[in-house]
Amino acid sequence: MVQAPRIAPGSRAEIGARNALLASVAGRVAGTAEPPHLFTTLARHRRLFRRWLRFAGALMPRGRLPRRDTELVILRVAANCDSEYERRHHERLARGAGLTADEIARVAAGPGAAGWSERDATLLRAVDELHADRRISDGVWARLAAERSDADLIELCMLVGHYEMLAMTIESLRIQPDERRRR
Repeated sequence: MVQAPRIAPGSRAEIGARNALLASVAGRVAGTAEPPHLFTTLARHRRLFRRWLRFAGALMPRGRLPRRDTELVILRVAANCDSEYERRHHERLARGAGLTADEIARVAAGPGAAGWSERDATLLRAVDELHADRRISDGVWARLAAERSDADLIELCMLVGHYEMLAMTIESLRIQPDERRRR
């Protein structure tokens, strides 16, 4: 059963012209029929929205991690948090970042699913450990650190935490999934 949003997306008058423009651009990039509901809802808190955009943008799309890794992480967070909004939004972005349709579908099965490279499985295990235990185990950390910089490892932890926060916000505010733009 679809529940009505607790806080409806804001109109241009409610979120301001600058935030409306930012949301509109995000919709064009994301391929949504309208500005993303996440943006137009969060923009109702104008000052926080712009600060969040700067932080979020530093993680994705302007983060240090390869985009494929970033999208793999976000999709696993979406699966762990049962966030349909995040999943739907990032499946398209994941395809653009190089994940195959099979990989995107397999994310929900987790790191133990057949077909993952050791590198991808380790990344997914890190996401699962952060979700379940709020920390990465020494063994998984050692495998991650063998091929990633300190800055990359910091960003990985922040990326998972950020998208978990978004999933909680989306679910609590009952933000509705966006319609795809017709081609």
